[in-house]
Amino acid sequence: MKKMLAAVLVLALALTATLAFADGAIKIGVIGPMTGPAADYGLACQRGAIIAAAEINAKAGETVIELLIEDDEHDAEKSVNAYHTVLDNGAQMIAGTTTTNPCIAVSAEAFSDRIFMLTPSASSTAVTADKDNMYQVCFTDPAQGTASAEYIKENGLGTKIAVIYNNADAYSTGIYQTFEAEAKNLGIEIVAVSTFTDETTDFSVQVTAAKEAGADLVFLPIYYTPASMILQQANSMGYAPTFFGVDGMDGILSIEGFDKSLANGVMLLTPFAADATDEMTVNFVTAYVDQFGTTPSQFAADNYDAVYALYTACQNAGITGDTPAEEACELLIEQFKTLEITGLTGTMTWNEDGSVSKTPKAVVISDGVYVSPENL
Repeated sequence: MKKMLAAVLVLALALTATLAFADGAIKIGVIGPMTGPAADYGLACQRGAIIAAAEINAKAGETVIELLIEDDEHDAEKSVNAYHTVLDNGAQMIAGTTTTNPCIAVSAEAFSDRIFMLTPSASSTAVTADKDNMYQVCFTDPAQGTASAEYIKENGLGTKIAVIYNNADAYSTGIYQTFEAEAKNLGIEIVAVSTFTDETTDFSVQVTAAKEAGADLVFLPIYYTPASMILQQANSMGYAPTFFGVDGMDGILSIEGFDKSLANGVMLLTPFAADATDEMTVNFVTAYVDQFGTTPSQFAADNYDAVYALYTACQNAGITGDTPAEEACELLIEQFKTLEITGLTGTMTWNEDGSVSKTPKAVVISDGVYVSPENL
């Protein structure tokens, strides 16, 4: 695993070096966890951005996009340091950061500095709150919570729902709160609610609470690492409800040593399904597998779309590699008020608060891959 990560980082650095110092190239900082516990997210975002930039440059016949890639290890302080590094290297805008807490910290700095940010996957409303320069490609936490409750109700997936969430995490808490509110509106019965923190490694109490309450569906608005532990705990107890997650669970199939069969039947909402048959998705998945040897997740698709959205907005506004970052920020803010693009994750427009408008999709894990329910 370490050798593979090292190889990916070498490739990324090589691509960055190839793109560096191109005359007139628009410089985009890409910040996320390329190492550490959330590396699956950051590497996917990095790879999606790399493919998008390569496509754009190939179509232009010259280097018009330069990526400046920095690892933040899913740490807020290191993410701020990475932000300053990409600015020092000439970044005019940021496609990042990947995860929520680092993005909250970096977006505060970027608001003060007047640097435009488009995060592929930091979904908390705290990321964009009171910041006119901060936009999201991913669904917001409230949108995920509401959409999850609606999907469960409309498809009759469960009659008694348990929720297990991380009350120390803004992402998880935000989704839970809106899920609970919408579940109440829809008449969904929540029979058990359990919490944990980032330090939790034993989920026997939480899983037991769900089982004893008779829950036939467990909603997991959490990241993939604790989700994998919950699935292992449920299996050891002979408890087999439907497990329903959100975009943070995307990556569970990449955990080293995890028994993928435990995730069979797990459902989650996502804006991207790798088995879709449209030309854009097929081309992206083919390029991703050829280059990186694995199937892309929605995080890769989100940052692919982020780079294309930034480039499209730059073209519309006349932004070049010579445009000062502060000037580019104001021009991009105006562009995103009316921008509409169709990408891998749907047709997107943006609201005044920086949140994106697009339609979520559901996928099911079947035999170790993500499958659209209609393809089962």
